[in-house]
Amino acid sequence: MANPFRIIDTGVREGRANIAFDAALIDERQAGRVPDTIRFLSFPPTALIGRHQDLSREIDLDYCAKHRIGTVRRITGGGAIYLDERQLGWELVFNRSSLGIAALPDLAREICNAAAAGLQALGVDARFRPRNDIEVDGRKISGTGGFYDGDVLIYQGTVLVDLNPQRMVNALHVPQSKLAKRELDTAAQRVVTLKEILGPETPDLELIKIALLKGFKDVLGIEAEYGDITEGEERLAAQYYDEEIGTEEFLREIDDPAADDEVLAGSHTGAGGTIDSFVKVDGPTRNILQRVLISGDFFVTPPRIVFDLEARLAGCRLDDVDATIDQFFAESDIDMLSVTPADFQASIASALGAGAANG
Repeated sequence: MANPFRIIDTGVREGRANIAFDAALIDERQAGRVPDTIRFLSFPPTALIGRHQDLSREIDLDYCAKHRIGTVRRITGGGAIYLDERQLGWELVFNRSSLGIAALPDLAREICNAAAAGLQALGVDARFRPRNDIEVDGRKISGTGGFYDGDVLIYQGTVLVDLNPQRMVNALHVPQSKLAKRELDTAAQRVVTLKEILGPETPDLELIKIALLKGFKDVLGIEAEYGDITEGEERLAAQYYDEEIGTEEFLREIDDPAADDEVLAGSHTGAGGTIDSFVKVDGPTRNILQRVLISGDFFVTPPRIVFDLEARLAGCRLDDVDATIDQFFAESDIDMLSVTPADFQASIASALGAGAANG
């Protein structure tokens, strides 16, 4: 039997501090200074965007500032979410070998099935819905996502215990295309909470944690016991907060790139999410891809691979873009949830096509 997972509960922390702790936990696990870990966490009112998302497109920054809602860029991919103290966050950070499952899509399925089993123990008919949601009767009660960093995986999710749907709708810019796909009028109809399902029988957070832990233990076949947060984790989290994750520069790393008149914008939506591309072309016949910025709600692991792809494409001839993308993914150690090289090619082609149409 492998060593047991450590369970820690970091309570309610400011949003960027929560994400900085994620980065620290990954590094400390890679270094072998902490064991495989299950972490519970909570947020004050916070709007969080995925690692590659366009800030202004996803969040109503004026509303968030007026209503004191924090704004945070995660280190994981995926879409924008709103969280507060009435949602419970959970995550697993562990070595690639610990569960005997290597592929990210397979791990996502098993971890989501484990979390769903925990919710089922509370009397909720929760089911995994590919690629990374847990639903009850077609409505999301938990969104999840994760990535590999070397041999360590972080996989995280939430449980919607209760929610102010109007505040969520106001804080986030939810694309109408996402609602239309599910024949919904508002984003609030897409989600469901434990309180809506169970009413006065809704358990408190401690009982929900116990149920989730049971699901993780039963389905994943692991042992877990409560342990201590280390000084090293806290120290490194503070460093990540000060130097990167807590800064406005990190939050605004991708922010309205289409505002530049010389930028061509395109988009492609596939099974793994939406990929938006913003490109500039150069050269006497405008046949050189000067630079490209890729954003969206997709998952690629490790997330930094997107920045490597952008660098590889800089200076590429337009006729060579597809081949360059194919070669990049063939040479790289990458895990993706449902997105493919063809999805990136289609997104960039969409941007270049918009430029040709305007030309």
